[in-house]
Amino acid sequence: MGRWIRFFIAVMIGAAAAMFYGWKVNPVRYAETTPDTLRVDFKTDYVLMVAEVYHIEKDPNLAARRLALISTEIPSDVVVKAIKEAEKTPYSSTDLGLMQTWGRL
Repeated sequence: MGRWIRFFIAVMIGAAAAMFYGWKVNPVRYAETTPDTLRVDFKTDYVLMVAEVYHIEKDPNLAARRLALISTEIPSDVVVKAIKEAEKTPYSSTDLGLMQTWGRL
């Protein structure tokens, strides 16, 4: 029984030291990060969110400005790339339909 107690004490000390190092000694520093640095799957999710909001608001200019945050490309090109990526991953047909509706405008 004593070995188990020493093992859990060692694990707790190691976890505490790792958290102290990660939070105090060498924390992550984000500098000038912008939405265009997102991974492709996150950009696809963002395009889906813009399409969902567009479905409610019906304001294509506002949707285009929102898409301009993640890319300097033409908004329709951004949507087409997102649709292609969404077709590779398990997006629902409803989500794909929303993105395709926005892509046709």
